[in-house]
Amino acid sequence: MQCDVLTLFPELIEGIAAQSMLKRAQESGRVCIRSHNIRDYIKDRHRIADDAPYGGGCGMVMKAEPIFRAIDALQDEGQELRLIFPSPQGIPFSHQLAMDLSRESRRLVWICGHYEGIDERVLTRLEPEEISIGDYVLTGGELPAMVMIDAAARLVPGVVGDPGSVEQDSFADVLLDYPHYTRPEGVRGYGVPDVLLSGNHAAIRLWRRKESLRNTYWKRPDVLHDECLTEEDRRLLREISQECEQV
Repeated sequence: MQCDVLTLFPELIEGIAAQSMLKRAQESGRVCIRSHNIRDYIKDRHRIADDAPYGGGCGMVMKAEPIFRAIDALQDEGQELRLIFPSPQGIPFSHQLAMDLSRESRRLVWICGHYEGIDERVLTRLEPEEISIGDYVLTGGELPAMVMIDAAARLVPGVVGDPGSVEQDSFADVLLDYPHYTRPEGVRGYGVPDVLLSGNHAAIRLWRRKESLRNTYWKRPDVLHDECLTEEDRRLLREISQECEQV
């Protein structure tokens, strides 16, 4: 997975990309993350990347020409580009979109806005995909870009050591994840569900499925679509509903 991030603050990208899973993914050659300082494509000696908005108003707007030059430079490398603009106005980011990005053969390019945004002519001419990670506004597009890259990178085959952990992630099969426990068995008077200590793998599998359904039932009922559920799921949901009524 080839990732390029156009930004005014490359140190934000490089700092995250040099840690943990993303670092190992790059060392293995399965993921490549490059940051590009938009100021490097500004020709005036002061390297000013923004200016006041036409028509007045507060804040500053990032100039179009440096971004166009940065994209031109990437296109000159000869690989087809898929442009992405992190924006609260975009389509919601999801597990399915992360999967789509992880399988992309084109070079993925994130254009990170800052201040009050970027000159609209970047969007109308380049037509990047606008993608939102939530209904709120951040200082810039760098953190959303890295959220998307991290979510997609872990889906690239071989990046996560145990493929089963990816398959069991929340949203991988629509449902939220089940609770996890580790040693020691007792922590400040709180124990571990007996079934997880039983060694009965069938019972453990059923418990995990039920708790996954319970989490989804309580926290994200909007994703519980009947066509995605098995007959066992429906039975477990009936049990969960009855248990809730008894509380």
